Amino acid sequence: MTEPTRPDDAETDGGYVRESPALSGGMANGIWDTLDKTWVLAAREYRLAMRRRWCLGATLVFAAFSVGVVAFGASTAGPGQFDAVLVSLVELGVYLVPLVALSVGYDAIVGAEANGSLALVRSLPAPAWTVVVGKYAGRAGALAGSLLVGFAPGLALVVVLTGPAAIGPYAVVVLAALLAACGFLAIGLLVSTVARERTHALGFALAVWLWFVLLHDLLALGTIAALDLSKTGVVVAVLTNPVDCFRVLALAQFADLAGGFAVVVREAGLSTALTLVTALTWVAGPVALAAWLLERR
Repeated sequence: MTEPTRPDDAETDGGYVRESPALSGGMANGIWDTLDKTWVLAAREYRLAMRRRWCLGATLVFAAFSVGVVAFGASTAGPGQFDAVLVSLVELGVYLVPLVALSVGYDAIVGAEANGSLALVRSLPAPAWTVVVGKYAGRAGALAGSLLVGFAPGLALVVVLTGPAAIGPYAVVVLAALLAACGFLAIGLLVSTVARERTHALGFALAVWLWFVLLHDLLALGTIAALDLSKTGVVVAVLTNPVDCFRVLALAQFADLAGGFAVVVREAGLSTALTLVTALTWVAGPVALAAWLLERR
């Protein structure tokens, strides 16, 4: 006796399997349901970030930084030399932007695990990546808002002092800083997933900041000089540091003023497109690894 065919079974046609409309519709509903849960988690994380007032603190820090650098640079650079002011903004920003981003992300997972909210979220019928992506997206939105609003007073001061022609170069610097902030936020999220306590996560985050901001380039340049490595060594040294990716993207428009770093990068043949792709990888890679590690817990 032949068993009746159910409507949600896969159909076959000449040896090829064809999903039924009911099955494909169920898969689509499942995907949309997962994305909806991710969106809910991201919105919740954004609201919590705004409630904790660290967004206000980060905004004030970025505002004081941008206005201070522009105002001081304007008094020393002289008329018509505001490209040098923006170069100074980049060179000083490599210290501040990663530090703020890491401080935002280092307790995203380990903090939720400590207060019990992570176990509650993990009890929902959703994969682990929704938790990681939701937390990252919420905090990234809050951090992006703080950075853009914080750099706005500096832009206003630049326009007042130099005119609207400075808007484009300043915007490039801010967007590069935003990409660097997202990258270091992703690294902070990964640190938070690896660490088991908040104090450990904070220590790891500070070690990451010291490595990428201070130690990496010193060791890389020393190794390149000692071993007389080729241009490929310079490219690898730059792309393995998100801080250097930020420098390349922000300083590409100031090749004549960026000093020795720009000269070395230009002679190595490193393109802006490759740097941009690598910078985006520094955003997606740590988030994907954090999701994989959380799934294995």
